[in-house]
Amino acid sequence: AKIVFFVIKHFSIRVLVGTPFKMGGSFPSEGFDGSGYVQYVFGESGIALPRTVDEQYDVGRRIGKDDLLPGDLVFYSTDGPGATFCGIYSGDGKFIYAGTKNGVIEGEAFGPYWDERFYGARRIID
Repeated sequence: AKIVFFVIKHFSIRVLVGTPFKMGGSFPSEGFDGSGYVQYVFGESGIALPRTVDEQYDVGRRIGKDDLLPGDLVFYSTDGPGATFCGIYSGDGKFIYAGTKNGVIEGEAFGPYWDERFYGARRIID
């Protein structure tokens, strides 16, 4: 699990930060949306995830906000009910995600905007 996380963390931070946002995007060459980014990063680490946020929310096991570890998925309700947005928890209260304004960035997982929209978290890597 530590090796897989190392690949996820360093691959996503060093290579993909700055990749532009594109709705429906699944590859660095075209840009990413939130779930496309998550699927791509885990796929590069040999872990197949579904393509959409709601399907990704059904994978792994549910964990509480206080139990988050780097590599866990965090889900938010930003556009309607249920999980509609996701990113990868990177530790120290931060997560990496593909945002509509800045593309792939690392930000505060529980800052004013995100905390009130937090929907849940899943652990894919045990």
